[in-house]
Amino acid sequence: MTHQRTLTAAHWGVYEVEYDDKGQAAKLHPFSHDPDPSPIGLHMLSDEVARLRVRRPAFRKSWLERGPGANSDKRGQEPFVELPWDEALDRVAAELKRVKDAHSNRAIFGGSYGWSSAGRFHHAQSQVHRFLNAIGGYVRHMDSYSLGAARVLMPHIVAGMEELMSMHTSWEVLAEHCKLFVTFGGAPHKNAQINAGGAMVHRLKDGLYGMRAKGVRFVNITPTAEDLDTGGDIEWLAIRPNTDAALILALCNVLLSENLHDRAFLDRCTVGFDKFAPSLADRTPEWAEGICGIPASRIRALAREMAATRTTVNINWSLQRSHHGEQPFWALVTLASMLGQIGLPGGGFGASYGPTNIMGSSSPVFSGPTLSQGTNAVPDFIPVARFTDMLLNPGGKIPYNGQEITYPDIRLVYWAGGNPFHHHQDLNRLRIAWRKPETIVFNEQFWTPAAKMADIVLPATTGLERDDIGYARREPFLIAMKKAREPIGEARDDYWIFSEITRRLGAGDVYTEGRDTMQWLAHMHEESRQKSAKAGVPFPSFEEFWEAGIAEAKGENREPVMLARFRADPAANPLRTPSGKIEIFSEKIASFGYDDCPGHAVWLEPTEWLGSKKAERFPLHMLSDQPTDKLHSQLDHSPHAKATKVKGRQPVTMHPDDAAARGIADGDLLRVFNDRGACLAAARLSDRIRRGVVRLSTGAWFDPELSGSNILLEKHGNPNALTLDIGASKLSQGCIAQTCLVEIERFDGPVPEITAHRLPDFL
Repeated sequence: MTHQRTLTAAHWGVYEVEYDDKGQAAKLHPFSHDPDPSPIGLHMLSDEVARLRVRRPAFRKSWLERGPGANSDKRGQEPFVELPWDEALDRVAAELKRVKDAHSNRAIFGGSYGWSSAGRFHHAQSQVHRFLNAIGGYVRHMDSYSLGAARVLMPHIVAGMEELMSMHTSWEVLAEHCKLFVTFGGAPHKNAQINAGGAMVHRLKDGLYGMRAKGVRFVNITPTAEDLDTGGDIEWLAIRPNTDAALILALCNVLLSENLHDRAFLDRCTVGFDKFAPSLADRTPEWAEGICGIPASRIRALAREMAATRTTVNINWSLQRSHHGEQPFWALVTLASMLGQIGLPGGGFGASYGPTNIMGSSSPVFSGPTLSQGTNAVPDFIPVARFTDMLLNPGGKIPYNGQEITYPDIRLVYWAGGNPFHHHQDLNRLRIAWRKPETIVFNEQFWTPAAKMADIVLPATTGLERDDIGYARREPFLIAMKKAREPIGEARDDYWIFSEITRRLGAGDVYTEGRDTMQWLAHMHEESRQKSAKAGVPFPSFEEFWEAGIAEAKGENREPVMLARFRADPAANPLRTPSGKIEIFSEKIASFGYDDCPGHAVWLEPTEWLGSKKAERFPLHMLSDQPTDKLHSQLDHSPHAKATKVKGRQPVTMHPDDAAARGIADGDLLRVFNDRGACLAAARLSDRIRRGVVRLSTGAWFDPELSGSNILLEKHGNPNALTLDIGASKLSQGCIAQTCLVEIERFDGPVPEITAHRLPDFL
């Protein structure tokens, strides 16, 4: 006899919790309302996942015995000492007070990355920022690794990325009206498993299959054909990585030279076309062919096809994670403007379909529950991808989006929700920078690589061990995430941890406002309920919602076509750009005077690409995309993720001809290397990747061989042991993970043991 199932949510899906006869959570099942559920979270209750839990507060031996900064070069190598909660909290509070008193709150960096919990109250990023604001503020980060370049660029030329994500034309409208879908970088099913707050009804597969069933034609312009599945035929144009801007500009050249551009739309809805147009004179298909590898005849024909029918042009986020990554996004918006179909059903652009589940949703927009982070009294911030630079260069200055930023001198890092030894580039360089802070504190659920390299680790609960509300933009439900089991070990939720620390620092009332968890959930729900009602989306009271376990968002999707209202009347519905229109030429960006990001879309040669001199030594372009089997590095130790590894390591996909030239067979253990580092991976051969290109998905927990060298062999297949850590441009300072040349050889030496999923030593 089993108990009634309850619901829980993770970023990759909603799951139904099955209980055994003793009332213990026993198994997770896919959400019955989801047509294409993700399997990522089905093993969250497994013993293998639980084995790596942080169970008690733990302190690095030298930090505990000798104080802040002691033997910081030994982080990740020393054993930990477990302490009782009261003593641990006293020590953390005392260290925060020491840094505040001696160096001010400008010496504290608050790290997080937002993907820790689908619950909106126990959302680690909100909790750690609220906590640090309550005690006087902290140095924050801006933007994201996913969208560093685009997130800075797009508000200047059309709209912010968060706004665009919510307004994408629905899949249903695309199926009915789109005739040609041209996508740069595909629309990967694996990426759309996720949504910030929980992908409750996965839509991408049905959306693409539905379009194909209605006769939509697909052109996939990408180095790897595996990133688009429609259930039918797809034309694959295998482009060289990092050259999309050149191809798009050549398409624009054809539209202009053959008078196929929509001059009326450009005049009414854009600014700056006449300043941009002269730059297209020599951007011919023949010029682009030499850069991107696509035949000039196909470029010219494709431009004509796009102009002749209802066309959506789409771009994957991965393209802006590159050197000069702003340019393909700007070029795409320019191309769509020249086609003149923005705001028409089935036309315009996507930015993009595929990276998360939100794009293409027909569910109504409503304001969900959120936790206020309070007010930050510290003005300092960095672009998130400049974290290593900040630690290595206190007092250094960089340009960013028309400003000049001065790097603060960070003495204490407090991290909750995230693994910088996954997200960041050039991890060997980060290892050096990681020694600089005097104290590194993590609230963490698992012994991740970053936790093992911290000074203080406080055990945090998972979403299964606390009450919360699951909400995500453009998803059709609110989920009552009822606590499914007791915490493992002595784990506590972030709210309890931060409540206790702020109480010790005299800021408890500021942080908690006198509410416990259930009072916060009721408060947040009521705030959300009032706002949603004004938007025409009613919800029941908190008591009714909590009793039912789920509430459906019922209401009208009032904007099924992106930018339709703007197109209909640009004056009455202006964009938030300086001109209120789409900015093909941006006077504001031009005024910054950046040599690597001028006032309109251009092709700029990346620092590393297959056309560069560096390719003589490192002739393979490595792409590092989102993995299929996990979200970033989360649950890398689960049975689901481990089953996808080859010889215990992340597989690297390469073309059979590239493999044969190196004497490599499918499944061989490989050394992937460049001047920045090396890692071990296993060969996966496929003819659906362009020759000269390899793909090593992210997510393998960083596992360096500790030999005393600064340039280590990473044993597990983490591509960020190889990637380049410089800014995309002076405008965005975004990450450029996709700009990376490598060489590969078969690894025939003694095979080092994988230790990524081993617990640290304890005294």
